[in-house]
Amino acid sequence: MTQTILLVEDEVTQRMMVSKLLEKKLGYRVREAANGKEAKYYIEKDENNEIDLLLLDLNMPEMDGFETMEQVAELRPDLPIIVLTGSDKVEDAIRAIKLGAADFLTKPVEPERLQISIQNALKINNLSREVSRLRRRDSNALGFSDIVGHNLGLKELVRIADKGAKTAAPILISGETGVGKELFARAIHGESQRHGEAFIAVNCAAIPDKLVESTLFGHEKGSFTGAISKSLGKFREAEGGTLFLDEVGELPLETQAKLLRALQQKEIEPVGSGKSVKVNIRIISATNRDLSVEVAQGKFRDDLLFRLNVFPIEVPALRKHKQDIIPLAQHFLEKFSISEKVSIKGITAAAENRLMEHSWPGNVRELENSLYRAVILCDGEMLDVEDVENSLSISAPINNITGGNLQLPVDIKEGSGEIKKMELVEQEVIQAVIDYFDGNIAKAAKELGIAKSTIYRKLST
Repeated sequence: MTQTILLVEDEVTQRMMVSKLLEKKLGYRVREAANGKEAKYYIEKDENNEIDLLLLDLNMPEMDGFETMEQVAELRPDLPIIVLTGSDKVEDAIRAIKLGAADFLTKPVEPERLQISIQNALKINNLSREVSRLRRRDSNALGFSDIVGHNLGLKELVRIADKGAKTAAPILISGETGVGKELFARAIHGESQRHGEAFIAVNCAAIPDKLVESTLFGHEKGSFTGAISKSLGKFREAEGGTLFLDEVGELPLETQAKLLRALQQKEIEPVGSGKSVKVNIRIISATNRDLSVEVAQGKFRDDLLFRLNVFPIEVPALRKHKQDIIPLAQHFLEKFSISEKVSIKGITAAAENRLMEHSWPGNVRELENSLYRAVILCDGEMLDVEDVENSLSISAPINNITGGNLQLPVDIKEGSGEIKKMELVEQEVIQAVIDYFDGNIAKAAKELGIAKSTIYRKLST
């Protein structure tokens, strides 16, 4: 997606010249406004924040540049502004900078100088937004506006999730691997009355079965072999805030019973304590499984499902809200351009088409990883179709990589002739797939249809 500049200039000839320079020579998309009032109107109507930068004249009728800056700051405080004017007064430059202008340029301006100014303003703005987002994340104050697509393909889901956030009800978030379930959980917490309090995320699939209870509920010193010190457990770490149980369907049945009691009684009993401890937390859980099927198969307690599933939310697969693919790609492009210290202005139309054509079986996580690779591979100022194609080919599924068959050298018998235990057979199959992908656990998990955490857990048992 080529970045869009709103050019605000009252003089027609000057506006045409600068617009042509921006589009033809510098490669930006341009929208034009003849005065400040018109610019304000365009920004008010820009609900999806498609305008990336404001290039503004000062001396204009109806609403001058200074008043326009004040009005824009109320509408889009994050929108970078560059002043391009015929005035060379120092006091004008000082006033413009105080009002938030990223740069102050005088006419006529050299194309190279304008390009550098625009690139710097966009880069600083992207960095500022990413820092703000990380601060909100670290302070447990992420909101729905931090979710790309909150005003597009995920708009209705966000509306429903917002209703859930305003209650104290347990929420169960379902969806395929990689759709962003934890991000939604963090946003729900950030929009709830518990915002700013602790948000503790636990990957239930990554905890060894023998340590699940002590991890969640804590333990006393010496309560079991290896318990060399007292542990509060995740429930008490989340006191006053939210406990997020990711892959809750992976919990052993014994632990499910104790989790049910904790939800019903709002108290836990640390391992080796013999005493109950009251807890004040909100539970948000997530799963990529159909827990009703797990209940039917006897793998998940129906009474626990009733308790967890008071307010269900299903995050759709990326292929079901494709209108968010390009905004997500642009978001990841900005993020990785910062982290990799490269200057990529946008994504070409051909590359956007290729991104839209892909089915994204790995959902947003796959898109993020593909954009990361594409940014690393890109040699130009724009992310092109070749960069995208190369990044996608790296993550192609087994049957698209070689056209051959994956050989699984797994013998179901031990050397003694006895049948191997199922756990051992699973480990050998998983290891064979990991080896096939040269140690890439993410790809192995995707092809096996399980979470990465499940692989770690099964290989550690």
